[in-house]
Formats: sequence, structure tokens, C-alpha cells
Amino acid sequence: MHAAWTRRAIQILEAEAHRSADTHLIRLDLPAFPGIPLYLKDESVHPTGSLKHRLARSLFLYAICNGWLDADRPVIEASSGSTAISEAYFARLLGLPFFAVMPRSTSRDKVAQIEFFGGHCHFIDGTDVYGAAQALAVELDGHYMDQFTYAERATDWRGNNNIAESIFRQMQGEPDTEPRWIVVPAGTGGTSATIGRYLRYRSAHHGPTRLAVVDPEYSVFYDYYVSRDASLQLTRGTRIEGIGRPRVEPSFLPDVIDCMLRVPDAASIAALRVLEQLLGRRCGGSTGTSLVGALQLMSELKAAGERGPVVTLICDGGDRYRGTCYNEDWIRAEGLDFATQLARLQAIVHEGRWID
Repeated sequence: MHAAWTRRAIQILEAEAHRSADTHLIRLDLPAFPGIPLYLKDESVHPTGSLKHRLARSLFLYAICNGWLDADRPVIEASSGSTAISEAYFARLLGLPFFAVMPRSTSRDKVAQIEFFGGHCHFIDGTDVYGAAQALAVELDGHYMDQFTYAERATDWRGNNNIAESIFRQMQGEPDTEPRWIVVPAGTGGTSATIGRYLRYRSAHHGPTRLAVVDPEYSVFYDYYVSRDASLQLTRGTRIEGIGRPRVEPSFLPDVIDCMLRVPDAASIAALRVLEQLLGRRCGGSTGTSLVGALQLMSELKAAGERGPVVTLICDGGDRYRGTCYNEDWIRAEGLDFATQLARLQAIVHEGRWID
């Protein structure tokens, strides 16, 4: 049973990857940044609406090929957001029960999306979703997927249409094919690990593209990057859902990163309004964090008299954040100086210089 199921499961996942094809690379030419085009890798067009679609597929393949999954075995994950939504989708494809462990305070919109793909939401009081997920896996004789441990190793970072290879393939027809910077946020650290490794792998034959990682408030990744103190912890989580962590996660690899930037939450949310004016549509909160980092690096390139592309991500769409990033009451309740940051970022876009 196990060998036959494994072969069939891998065929299903490979077929899904072919159907999903690739995501779009959108070019924005901002007049104030001549010769420094901004490219947005639009991960929101995946079937489950986010960058985590790639991670979920990789995690399932990794678990299957390690012999951790078989027919009807439950899959458990510690997630209340995009990863759980994407894993629920893949579990349904494979006919496996899926349980997402999450705080009881998780928004109804996210719960509904997980349930839409056939997942079950296991609510807990408190914040120890890791321990609760492990305990539930034991209780159900299931497999704890553990995205925060396995994200950096589940993806084939040498190629196989990972996000880094996809970016460079799509850049081949552009006037300048080599990005000066790729800017990404960190949630598990899996995306930054994949891109950072890939950049080093291809550096012997190509130009030196650098990797910048942006981090929101109430996250330890930036401080860990500076101090390398793996014991760092915070008592609260980030406002920018999907990125930043209150503890150092095993999948976050600081040595593959060339630069880290800390972005105020008010700036992340204001950047979404700026991007909406440029694109004509709404994106998720982490995309705002990434845009702020991209604008800072574009400003530095311009100030140094340098040119070249900067690439960042649209991690997901704005529909999942109607109650937070696009909710004026929530912004006021969080005490965020949104208006000041919006005026600042609009000035940066129009003047082409960084304003602290």
C-alpha cells in the first residue's frame, strides 16, 4: 500500500505543479527612479492565493519522500494563516485529513478559507501552537508538518522551478537581466533560505545579486541577524500577519542573507495604499513591508549613482486583511501613525530619495 500510494501522491503533486504553471513578474517604472525598475513577483495568483502554496507543495513532497505520510494519515500544522490554507488544499488533493492548530482568536475569514479546502481548525487557548500541534499529532497518529523546522530544507534550492529560478528565468528577456537586490520578508525563513542559497549557487557564472530580508516590529529575526543569539524571544506576535516571529525559528538562516532591514508596522500598512495607487489593486500586509525595503534600497542605488532592477514579492492578496491592514478602526486601535508614514512614502516615490 505504502509504495503504491507514494507513487500516486507524487504524480498528483507533479500534475498540480504543471497546472499551476508559474506566477507573474510585474514591472513598475517609477519616474523618480530612472534606470532602477521595480519588479513584483506576484505569488497571489497561486490556486491558494499566496506564496505559501509553493511551501505547502514542497512540505508535502518532503514528507512523502521521507516516508512520513501514507493513505488516510492525518496531517497537522501549527498555522492560522496562509500556510494552513495551502496545506489544507494539498491534503484534500491527496485525500488526507488536515488539522490546523491555531489560537482561538484567529479571524473567522481565515478559518473559513481553511474549512473551504476541507481542513479542520483545532483551537487552543494561549500561544503554544507548536506543543499543541505535536500533541495532536500523537493523539491522532498523524504527521506534524512543522513548517518552521522544515521550510528551509523541503524546497529544492538548486532549481526545479523554485521561486529564485523562476525570477531569473523571467528576467532573461528584460533590458537588465540581473537584479541588484531581491527583497523578501521572513515568516518561516524558507523563502529567504531558498533564494540565498540559489544566489550563491549561480554566482560562479552570473552577476552578484544580493538578498535583503525585511522584518516587522515584534519579531526577533532582525535582532538575531545582528546578535546571533538564538535564545531571543518576545511575549507578543507581529501585527503583520504571516511574517516575523516571536522566537528564532530553525528554518531562518542568517548566513545566506546580505542585508536585513527593520520596517515599522505603520510604514508597512501605509505602503499598501501606495502600492494600490501604483497597481490598482490591494495586496497583503507583508507585501507592504517588502515594498518599504525595496524603496529604501532603490533610494540607496540612486544616491550612489548606480542602476539596475530591484525585485520583491506580492506574497498574497488584500482580501485576507480586510479586518486589519485595510480596517481604519483596527489601525487606530493599534496606535499606528498611518498618515505620517503614508505622506513619507508618497514623497519617497515622487522624489526618488529616502526620507527617514
